[in-house]
This record gives sequence, structure tokens and C-alpha cells, in this order.
Amino acid sequence: MKFNWGLGGVMFSGFLRTGAVLGIFVGGVFLMAWIGTEPASGTMPNGAPTVDEARAFTDAAETKLLDLWIKSGRASWVQQTFITDDTQRISADADLAVKSETARLAAEARRFDGMTLPEDVARKLKLIRLSVDIPAPRDPAEAAELAKIDSSLHADYGKGKWCPDASDASKCLNIDQLEKLMASSRDPEELKRAWIGWHAIAPPMRERYERMVELGNKGARELGFADMGSQWRSNYDMPPDKFAAEIERLWQQVRPLYESLHAYVRTRLHEKYGAAVPADGPIPAELLGNLWAQGWTNIYPLVAPPQGDSGYDLTEILKSRNTDAVGMVKFGERFFVSLGFDPLPETFWKRSMFVRPRDREVVCHASAWSIDFRDDLRVKMCIQINDEDFTTVHHELGHNFYQRAYNQLPPLFQNGANDGFHEAVGDTIALSITPDYLHEIGLLDKTPGDSGDIGFLMKHALDKVAFLPFGLLIDQWRWKVFSGEIKPADYNKSWWELKRKYQGVVPPVERSEADFDPGAKYHVAANVPYTRYFLAAIYQYQFHRALCKAAGFSGPLYRCSIYGNKAAGARLKKMLEMGQSKPWPDALEAVGAGRELDASAILEYYAPLKKWLDEQNAGHPTGW
Repeated sequence: MKFNWGLGGVMFSGFLRTGAVLGIFVGGVFLMAWIGTEPASGTMPNGAPTVDEARAFTDAAETKLLDLWIKSGRASWVQQTFITDDTQRISADADLAVKSETARLAAEARRFDGMTLPEDVARKLKLIRLSVDIPAPRDPAEAAELAKIDSSLHADYGKGKWCPDASDASKCLNIDQLEKLMASSRDPEELKRAWIGWHAIAPPMRERYERMVELGNKGARELGFADMGSQWRSNYDMPPDKFAAEIERLWQQVRPLYESLHAYVRTRLHEKYGAAVPADGPIPAELLGNLWAQGWTNIYPLVAPPQGDSGYDLTEILKSRNTDAVGMVKFGERFFVSLGFDPLPETFWKRSMFVRPRDREVVCHASAWSIDFRDDLRVKMCIQINDEDFTTVHHELGHNFYQRAYNQLPPLFQNGANDGFHEAVGDTIALSITPDYLHEIGLLDKTPGDSGDIGFLMKHALDKVAFLPFGLLIDQWRWKVFSGEIKPADYNKSWWELKRKYQGVVPPVERSEADFDPGAKYHVAANVPYTRYFLAAIYQYQFHRALCKAAGFSGPLYRCSIYGNKAAGARLKKMLEMGQSKPWPDALEAVGAGRELDASAILEYYAPLKKWLDEQNAGHPTGW
């Protein structure tokens, strides 16, 4: 199944490909009647297989899987936009259908191992084995159990609330309200209570999560992988161990930039909160403006450079102009149209969910969907009128325009070159939300002068640079959980060891194994692989630099906006139309960004800020 998730919000590709990008797919499919009984292309012939038989197999498999993916996508949409026991069951049944059929097809595909095959056939056989992130065991009862667990974990997160007053349900806060509180409050005790309250939704997930790991690992082994982590790392056109080493290499490239930002922010928070924030140690997670400390944009007022402010408040501008949720999405659509892409179909505006409904439980985590692998594109968000969601809208639409660009390819190729590509496209567009762009579309009366550059870069870095270690550590934890290096008895302890190692943050209160803090993050509860977001944080700057070059831009990289540039749009479209039909280095080359992952573009983008941070940090400790 295929799914592509977004930023802080998730994104679906319409069909699930990771649990698909999610670890859970859902669609109303008849439960298990065919499991293990209906070969993908009729009865497989005896004897040595031929190239024609391999092609016939992949063609039949795609036809079968496409039908299941579409049904699953529809059911998943209903379950996430209308959470009930019934929609959870329908979702679980569809999840089971896709995972079980994929497992069966993957087992049959091994008949063609060792053959010399046409490139497209060989790639399809590989993608079949990799197309479900939480693979079902072949045993029907275990497959059904896994599907039920996946659906229930997802629903638990979606229904999660913190009730400060247990006797008054009307005062309970959902995730939207909690995120607003964490963003705006400067009361450390209130922030601590909110943080603890949200993380309390996760302990009930722990036992089921442990069982999910057992079942998913069994399914992965039946597909020929050592465990689910090995399977996930096999999705990047290189051996799993080499991919892990590549991720570590990239982190070492960007770590000095993160450490400079961390040291500066810690000093400013120490000035604000006193001894609660040590001058030379990790930062308490609840004081960074976000429930997971994954992005620090909300504390910008506390750390803004003196006389270096960006010169405008986009949130206030949007509110003063009475911008509504649809208006936010229209801004994003117009950006892509300015590059030469066609407008979104009318059904997008009729079928998307832009605001939280008042009459039912939904999963507000932002996501982008292609339900039918053609033109039924949708966004699911509970849009707030603010700077952050203005950026998120551009990000989510990046998924939709990517999905439509490759919709003429065979179904197995309808995905990003890798999952990091899918996340990076919208983020690349978001890098063009510069003051010049905001002025051109009428949101700024004039462009701020150079004096605001450090403030502009600081606000960006609090989002993008602060995210880097968080984007890395979630799957570092899961890979070790899947391999058995982290035992269930150490789930929470190991989680916080990694948080401290990579992010330099600590929890507001002592944690124990009675807690399950990983489950308080959507992508863990929903089994969405997360390294894609770390990759996207690197790719987007590579893409941005290449597109700015195509647009003929000269000047600091952070000032470039490709809005309205058809040459840059044509280069981007060329990459998007390739989907997953070729290894990702080919797609990277198509956009003009070389063939290797390279963090030099992000370092170039923030070079003025890094210099300024190092000057501010003189005399203060760096690291933790």
C-alpha cells in the first residue's frame, strides 16, 4: 500500500505504501475470503520461469493490488474523518486484505529470484516486497490480529485528549487545543501539565505495540528480511547497512549547525526561565513550544535576534485579512499553477477536509491523498489561520501535485522516487515563501530590508534545523526495537536516551517504563516510517538550490523564490513525472541536483545565521 506523509502533518499518497507511509491502511474490502487461495495470475506454471511469466505476474499483481489500494484508501479516508468502532473495523479489514495479499504476492515473486529480467519488471518485483511497511504474517489469524492492532493504535491517537479536570469532560483538550497551548503559554507549570497530560494517552498502547512488533517482524522475515527495520532501510536503492551509514554521514554534516542553534536557544531560555534551563545541559522538552520538541518556531519571540526581526508577522497579516481555511489552500494552489501545473480538480474542493468537524472525532494530522491514483486528490487538515499552517498547506499540496504528475505510470511506480522525495517536494515550495513572494502575492505591502535577514533565517532554523535530530531519532529507536537491540522492558528508557543524545532535550518529569512516550507521537502510533522526514530536510535544500539555478536566480539562497518561474517548474515537473520508476539518484539528477545526498545546500542556506550564532555563543558552552 502506498502512503506518503507530510511534515508535521501526514500525507497520504492515496494508497498506502508504508503502512505505506503510514503503517496502517484502510479500505472496505471483503475480509480474508481469498487469502492464500487465489494466485495473482492464475495457477503458477511448473518448471523454470520465463521472462514472459514474470511480466505477466507483475501485471496481474498490479491489477489486484490497485483494486485493493483504492478500496483501502476510501475506507481509510472514512475512518480518519469519522472515527467510530465500525469505521475502525472496516479500516482493519481493508488493511488486512492489502497486507495479506501483498505478503502472498511477495512470496510468489520469489520464484523469479536470480533471473535476468527487464529493468521495469525487476523493479516491480522488488517494490511488491517493499510495499507494506508493517507486513502481515501468512497465518490468517495473525494477519487479522495485526490489522486490528494497527487500526486501534491509530484510532487511540486520533481520539486522544487531556482532561485537566476529570470531573468536567467539557474542559478536555484535543490535540489542536493542546498544540495551541504549547505554542502560546510561557507558564512553565502549565506547559509541564499539558505535556504530561498528552503523553498520558500512550501507555495503553504499549502492550499492543509490543505485539505489533512481533507480528510485523514475523511478516518481514517471511518476505526474506531480517526484521522490519531492515525492510524499511531496503527501500532506498542501496543495501540497508549502507543506507544507515549514509544517514549518519548526513547527520554529522549538519550537527554543528544544530548544536550552534541549540546553544543559543538554551542561553535565551535560561535567561527567561532561570535554573529550570541549565546553562550547559539539555533543554526541558516542554519549554520549546511543541509537544514533541520537534520544531521550535513557537518560541521565536523569546529568541528573536535584537534589531534583527523579520519585520512582519504572517499570522497577524492572514487574520487581519480574514483569510479562511479555503483561502489558505488557494494560496498554495496558485503557487503551483504559477509554475505551469494545472489547477486542482473541482472534486478536491468538494471532498477535502479543511477544518475540524464539530460533530465527530477525526484524525487532524495533516495528510494529502490520491484516492483513485488518478484525479481524486484530497487534503485532510484542521487548518488554523497562522504562519505554520500556511507553510503546511504548501507542503501538503506538494504531495498532491506529485501524485498527479506520476498518475500515468503503472501503479507500482506511482510513488515518490523514495519517501523522502515525497516529503521534500512541498517543503521545497515552502522555501520559496520569502518576503519577496509574500509581497508579490499581496500579503506584504513592501519587502523588508536586509536588516531582517537574520530574523528570517532564525525563524526558519527554529523549524527546519531544530527538526533535524528529531527526524533522525524516531527510526533510530524503531530500528533498534525491531532488531531486538532495544527490549520491551527498555522502550521508554531508550527513547529518552536517544532524545538526549541527538536533540539535547529531557522530559519535564521523571519517566519510567510505566510510560510509553514514543506512542504520544502520531507516526509511532500509526506506524509511519520517519527517516523520510530527515531525508526531506536535506533534499529540499538540494532541490531548492537546483531550481533556483534553473530559474536564473543569483544571490543568497535564502532569498530565492521560484514563484512564477516556468523554467523551474518544468525542471520540477520532469522529476515528479518519473515517480518511482527509476532509482532515486536518477530523479535527483533530473531536477539538476546531482546524484548524491548532500547537506551542503542547507549549510549554504543558513551560513549567515551560523556565523551570527557562533558570535552570540562566544563565552557560552556548546553541547550538552
